[in-house]
Amino acid sequence: MKLKLSALCIAALAVAAAVPAQAQGRADLVARSLAAQARFVPGEVLVQFRADATEARKAAALARVQGSLVKMLRSKAKRSDGRGDLHRVSVRSPLAMAALLKALQEDDAVDFAEPNWIYTTQATSNDTYYVNGQLWGMYSATSTPPNQYGSGAADAWAAGKTCSSDVVIGVIDEGMQVTHQDLRPNVWVNPGEIARNGIDDDGNGYVDDVNGWDFVSNDKSVFDGAADDHGTHVSGTIGGVGGNGKGVAGVCWNVKMISGKFLGANGGTTADGIEAIDYMTDLKTSQNLKLVATSNSWGGGGFSQAMKDAIDRAGAADILFIAAAGNNGSNNDASPFYPASYTSSNLISVAAITSTGGLASFSNYGATSVDIGAPGNGIVSTVPGAKRFQSSYANYSGTSMATPHVSGAVALYASLNPAATAAQIKAAILAAAKPTPSLAGKTVTGGRLDVSGF
Repeated sequence: MKLKLSALCIAALAVAAAVPAQAQGRADLVARSLAAQARFVPGEVLVQFRADATEARKAAALARVQGSLVKMLRSKAKRSDGRGDLHRVSVRSPLAMAALLKALQEDDAVDFAEPNWIYTTQATSNDTYYVNGQLWGMYSATSTPPNQYGSGAADAWAAGKTCSSDVVIGVIDEGMQVTHQDLRPNVWVNPGEIARNGIDDDGNGYVDDVNGWDFVSNDKSVFDGAADDHGTHVSGTIGGVGGNGKGVAGVCWNVKMISGKFLGANGGTTADGIEAIDYMTDLKTSQNLKLVATSNSWGGGGFSQAMKDAIDRAGAADILFIAAAGNNGSNNDASPFYPASYTSSNLISVAAITSTGGLASFSNYGATSVDIGAPGNGIVSTVPGAKRFQSSYANYSGTSMATPHVSGAVALYASLNPAATAAQIKAAILAAAKPTPSLAGKTVTGGRLDVSGF
């Protein structure tokens, strides 16, 4: 009998020793997380009470940290593990989190206490050109792979910020390959039109404008073949589908894009450009779309009051006009480049930077007339394949490539701040610009696009 008692005592001592060791292990892990600056809800902790803790003992434990019960997360009555109640607790103690946890942990009524950690989704692109290091315009200093001169979109994605499908961008450019594997899910579909019925169902003057309109040929087909590569390329940077294991990812993974084709083999005219701008404005007002911006990677014509008026009408409808600064390598302050040089309050003019942070040699600039820089050199994005329904990718450079980065950023900000006005979105984009030596004295902000903190 004595031998049996001794064995039981030894076993009991072993269990007793294991419990403090286990508790210490938990405390060490929490301490490491705190040291790593893991995020938690301020003024809250989770407290696991012991199974034998009375209500009076619980109250005394909480009094140590000026705590009050917020919610029972798990009742001991519903547990099969022999543990007590688990509570979410609000604390008013001025103690730092580590000291606060120590105070609770020292009470006999408490099994363990820990911060109410904040968990976030960890979205990242598994798209081919992102993973292989070629999509530098989306990277950040801490992304994998990294590039400090990228837009920081990777950091936004990692925080679960991949955009909202109710946000719309108008792409005023060449046509868009609406069947491209990286664009198709994000191509806008007109809810007011019945496809191919030959009737102007929504009464806007355009028959069967299901995905937008071709203002060059004046028809419903917004994609006419491989020549629509430029419009397809900028669309991929704005809203290429992310996380699908294919091709590229745009700044805004879920945005909807309307095609306003007004550039053809011979360029585009002011008249067609105005009609395209007004088309977008009318769609927003008639259908109550959350159309927050148009992306305009074009320019070179002279001053047109009529076009400025169209841009201003868009502004009155709370639509931003994102414009390429131009590829002449010149100063827009001295030699205006339109439409980027219009003084409309809803316009954002965009210069191009390289992957090493320099102002691209071809990019126009202007201390008072060009707002911000964005990735625009060696940008991989969507283009049509050799055959009509094939999907492909290509590397282009130009302020045309910088502009859609900003358009995508506008969509991202609007999705996270649904009540923001166009003026507020513009202010936020410019305020977030990261100071960049090559842009100092060359742009209004002196900085480059950075969406990582949105």
